[in-house]
Amino acid sequence: MDYQNQYLSKSGYECLLFDVDDTLYPFSSGLSTQCTKNITEYMIQYLGIDATNASEMCLKLYKDYGTTMSGLRAIGYDFDDDHYHSLVHGRLPYQNLKPDPVLRNLLHSIPIRKVIFSNADEAHVAKVLSILGLEDCFESVICFETLNPTHKSNITDDARNSGEDGNDSALLESPIICKPFKIAFEEAFKIANINPEKTLFFDDSARNLQTAIRMGLHTMVVGSSYRAKGVDYALESIHNIREALPELWETLEKSEEVLYSREAAIETIVRA
Repeated sequence: MDYQNQYLSKSGYECLLFDVDDTLYPFSSGLSTQCTKNITEYMIQYLGIDATNASEMCLKLYKDYGTTMSGLRAIGYDFDDDHYHSLVHGRLPYQNLKPDPVLRNLLHSIPIRKVIFSNADEAHVAKVLSILGLEDCFESVICFETLNPTHKSNITDDARNSGEDGNDSALLESPIICKPFKIAFEEAFKIANINPEKTLFFDDSARNLQTAIRMGLHTMVVGSSYRAKGVDYALESIHNIREALPELWETLEKSEEVLYSREAAIETIVRA
C-alpha cells in the first residue's frame, strides 16, 4: 500500500522500522535474560566450550560481533542455524508475554507503513508477534533468514564499521549479517525499499541506534528515558509513542481535513 499517496505526513516519515525483542515488549519479561542463559548452555553442551569461560565468552562475542551466534561463526565454530535457534529461542519463557491490544491499536492507527527489523530467526519473531497480537500490524519482516538467505555472505571490514569509533578491522569476518553492522541496514533498506532519511527506527540497543544514525535514519530508543548523543527520541515504553510523537497521527487528521476541504470545494462548485 502506498501510504504516501493516501496521507499527508506532517511528520515527514514514510516508514517506521521496529526492532522486536525488548522493544515491542519490555525487558522485564525476562526473555532476554533467559536467552543469554540458553546461549551459554548451548556453547557448553553442543560446542564443547569450557563452562568456566562460557559466560564471559558469550558476552564478548555479543559485543564484538552483534550477536554471539555471529561471533561463534567468526571464530570457527560450525553448527546448524536451525538447531541453534530452536534451543536458544525455542525454550524461552514465552508465557511471560501477553496480548497487547493497546499497542495493537496504536500501531494500526498510525497511517505510515511499518516494518520489522530483527536479528532473531523467523520462528521467534512470528511467535512473539502472534502472542502480542501484532502479527498483522507490519507490512513485512526482516529477520535472520531474510538477511542470511544462504548463510554464506561475508561481512568485510569496511562493511562492519559499527563501533562507536567506526573501526572494527581487527575482528575476524563472520558469515552472518546482523545489526549493528552497516551491511545489515543496507540490506534492510534494499529489501523493504526504505529511504533512511524518511524512516524512524525503534530499538532498545544503543549500538544499533548509533549505526542507524550514521546510516541516516531518525531514531527512537525504547525502554529508557535517556537519550544518547544523536538519538532523536526516547521512550520508556513503546506505549508512550503517541505522547512522544503525536504528529504521526496528525498525518491522518490532516488527510481527513484535506479530504473534507476538497469535498466542500466540489460541493460549492456544483451549487454555483
